[in-house]
Amino acid sequence: MDAGRFFAQTYAEARGKFLAAVDAAGGDVHSHAHPLLGRDGEALAMDVARFGAHDAPALLIVSSACHGVEGFCGSGVQGALLADPGVHAAARDAGVALLYIHGLNPWGFSWWRRTTQENVDLNRNFHDFHAPLPANQAYDRLAHLLVPPAWPPSSEVQAGIAAFVAEHGERALQAAVSSGQYDHPEGLFYGGRAPTWSHATLRHVLQEHARRCRRLGWIDLHTGLGPSGHGERIFACRDDAAALARARDWWGPQVTSIYDGSSSSALLTGLMWMAAYEECPQAEYTGIALEYGTVPMAEVIDALRADQWLENHPEVADEATRRAIKRRTRDAFYTDTDEWKRRIVEQGLDAVHAAVRGLRG
Repeated sequence: MDAGRFFAQTYAEARGKFLAAVDAAGGDVHSHAHPLLGRDGEALAMDVARFGAHDAPALLIVSSACHGVEGFCGSGVQGALLADPGVHAAARDAGVALLYIHGLNPWGFSWWRRTTQENVDLNRNFHDFHAPLPANQAYDRLAHLLVPPAWPPSSEVQAGIAAFVAEHGERALQAAVSSGQYDHPEGLFYGGRAPTWSHATLRHVLQEHARRCRRLGWIDLHTGLGPSGHGERIFACRDDAAALARARDWWGPQVTSIYDGSSSSALLTGLMWMAAYEECPQAEYTGIALEYGTVPMAEVIDALRADQWLENHPEVADEATRRAIKRRTRDAFYTDTDEWKRRIVEQGLDAVHAAVRGLRG
């Protein structure tokens, strides 16, 4: 398989390939236009393509770019799925409708940022914002060190982070940084104080497409955790034993969970897929985040720190520094090699076939 042909170098190219792939597969796209333009002045949108009856008893969602720049991977997988007639034939035979959501966070995809235009991590943004938001005291302690006023960080800044690790361990640092925080809007993994455009638009998509099915599956495509090229299948439901058993029946015993500590991910707050329960209460829901490894965790975090510093201080960096930081950010979430792409596509196809079998009536 020439997996590389499904991947792109820019958001505009990725979107163009997705629209063309849907057309070639005989489908139609409903585009939800984003209010802002992209890095190159291009239009941005959350593009949605459905294959299968609107009253199908089962629906499988495959989504990309929840975390913007991670969409280079997810879009490639979606293109490969659309080009594989076996996937759609299997879904038709099983009575399963397929819903592709391309570019959940198109702004971040285009601008090579993990966040939305509000500097919000979309996968920490799904809360009842009329209720108290979770506190993250460990992040509070580290905030001034994680995104310092100058970049590269000083030896004192790095020593402060090292002292936290020495006292609490690497896993505690990961949890502090990535679990979600709501008090530092210019910091990392900020969950926001209100629903983002992507949040609200996704809810509309779920309302339109996922309120008739009895069984709902969801594969959300991510990158940045774990060994390079390995797709970790992370349980993406409530902490529910029956749902976890169902996910492991579909996708194998290797499905990990943030709730029991078996996942490479920390325990997170404000998770996007919780909207499935709120918008589609009639459906039995089963989902995973398919998380592809790229570079070591420390490199990912440092790339995000540098990118956030640049976002906070755009007037400080010269053009060469800016380009280097942005390239490092993309490289942290997208390994632009043929072998990596081949492995990504193979695992994506396997996960979708497994979900279709699980959703069969």
